[in-house]
Amino acid sequence: MPVRSKDLLEQWVAEFMATWHSNATTIKVAVQDGSDGRDTGLVVVHLVNANADIYMEPVGIDRAEWATTLTARPSDATLSPYSLVALGAEVTMAGNLCMFLQFKSLEWDRMTGMH
Repeated sequence: MPVRSKDLLEQWVAEFMATWHSNATTIKVAVQDGSDGRDTGLVVVHLVNANADIYMEPVGIDRAEWATTLTARPSDATLSPYSLVALGAEVTMAGNLCMFLQFKSLEWDRMTGMH
């Protein structure tokens, strides 16, 4: 898998967040050890309005495409219309972040000669 280090992913997330302007959503880049022990990074978005997380990572070895995993909630959630709209905004932001990371990965692979 083309390695995107924690530091590189943190730079990309900061670049994205500089244009998104979301104070409510928490985004972290966690260390994820690859099969050879290298730090491959894992992006985690905590959804404030759903008490759940969305994990983002490349889909596989030598792939620049990214995918998301939405964690299960422990129980049903009853939301006001305002909270539902806020949750929709968080999910939209997460989708845009994942597309941004995929674009940055493709760009990075081309610049480094990986693809």
